Amino acid sequence: MNIHTLLSEKIQKALVAAGAPADCEAQVRQSAKAQFGDYQANGVMAIAKQLGLPPRKLAENVVSLLKLDGIARKVDIAGPGFINIFLEPSWLANHLTAALFSPRLGIARVVTQTIVVDYSAPNIAKEMHVGHVRSTIIGDAAVRTLSFLGHNVIRANHVGDWGTQFGMLIAYLEKVQDGDEAEMQLSSLESFYRAAKQHYDEAPAFAERARGYVVKLQGGD
Repeated sequence: MNIHTLLSEKIQKALVAAGAPADCEAQVRQSAKAQFGDYQANGVMAIAKQLGLPPRKLAENVVSLLKLDGIARKVDIAGPGFINIFLEPSWLANHLTAALFSPRLGIARVVTQTIVVDYSAPNIAKEMHVGHVRSTIIGDAAVRTLSFLGHNVIRANHVGDWGTQFGMLIAYLEKVQDGDEAEMQLSSLESFYRAAKQHYDEAPAFAERARGYVVKLQGGD
């Protein structure tokens, strides 16, 4: 059950019954302060202007037509026509209890769609960082949520391939190789990559050698 949707539908029906257009919007929002209830309907002012009515008078008509028995313990009007809704604690507790024991937490399945979620897509020629972890976690959370709702979710996390960047790295590492491979750290990849890219852009012979390494890599060498 979605409380926002439920209240929006009921208030819209009351608005229409009070003379508002069928496509009117109740503009239901969660209240920012407890003194204004749990939810507020803020659409009365705009609709009253369309109808040429005093906003508070329209709000009074809407409240008199509003059917929230058992759902709200109190409904009042604030200012020029804000409708404040105070939910009935026992009603809310009953629905929370039902959701607790529901396998789907009371959340209905949606119309199934096929959705592609692209994860961090790191460049494997560079060192990974916390940003890749963050976007992967966000992506996984999105996938789990969409799957729970019933969607067909395709997970995508392209991590690159044996492309030009690796040819550049190999060619540059060969260029700076001093015979002691143990001194080369993973963290060096970032600076190596920048230097390799600069050489690739500026030195045709280096670029040709890098492309040759790509061919070898892709050929299984």
